[in-house]
Amino acid sequence: MPATLETLEKTNKKRAGKAKTGARADAATSAETGEKPTLAQKRALKRKRMVEQNTVTFLLDTEVRKFVGAAAKAAGMDIAPFMQKMAETYVIENATAEDPMARRIAAKRAVLDRAVELAREVDAEGGFDENFILTVVRKASSEIEFVDNYEIAVDAKTADDRALARAQAPINQQMGRLIKRAAGARSKRDANGKIMRGQIQNELITTYTLLEKA
Repeated sequence: MPATLETLEKTNKKRAGKAKTGARADAATSAETGEKPTLAQKRALKRKRMVEQNTVTFLLDTEVRKFVGAAAKAAGMDIAPFMQKMAETYVIENATAEDPMARRIAAKRAVLDRAVELAREVDAEGGFDENFILTVVRKASSEIEFVDNYEIAVDAKTADDRALARAQAPINQQMGRLIKRAAGARSKRDANGKIMRGQIQNELITTYTLLEKA
């Protein structure tokens, strides 16, 4: 029997579920009242369409899934982001050198790889604490090459504030997840089981998950 594999984008569909339902409800309300959709409603519908377009689901033979899963584990990754990385590698290797998309992907790859390297270094030096993600990001941000790659990855020099925030959110979230995994850590939770987060200003990230050793 083939094994079903959902790519990383598929998880975004679950996150977008509430937004999707809300967008439909807003659209229905506008239809009932005869009013034109608001700008917020239009944006919600646009985001919903983008999520649907970016969602890719396909089947793998069990042996293929196990083989790729083993490779992902060896790389310290889950299978979905590992396969996303494989797809991005294809883009980097086949797009022209001047292709902006390929440059952004390559820059993002460099950012994430460096974050993982630093996470392992800091952890090995005994620098782990609940603010580990912030510690690693701060250390990375002190490196000119890291900052240059980050700015290319999020198109910081040409994007407006709204576009910049949209570009930063996924790479910052992925960076946090990889840092956590590199340290063999897990999200810290309060007495009610809720994940605890820290907030900071004037840093590359503004919020981050507090960690503890698994």
